[in-house]
Amino acid sequence: MIFKVYYQEDANEVAVRENTKSMFVEGESQVEVRKKLKELKINIEYIQKVEGAYLEYEKINEDYKVLEI
Repeated sequence: MIFKVYYQEDANEVAVRENTKSMFVEGESQVEVRKKLKELKINIEYIQKVEGAYLEYEKINEDYKVLEI
């Protein structure tokens, strides 16, 4: 499954919408994705499962790439 992770680059940074970044990560669950990203020292705001039409829409975006961890 593919998950879209919304995050702040600094783990101590307060979540501000204008500074939120996103990445795509493959995993079996949100828990597994959190474990994979633990070493990155980022502030994870939200993890969303991406599938169906939403996934197809995201794949069209030139910034779409799944993080290999």
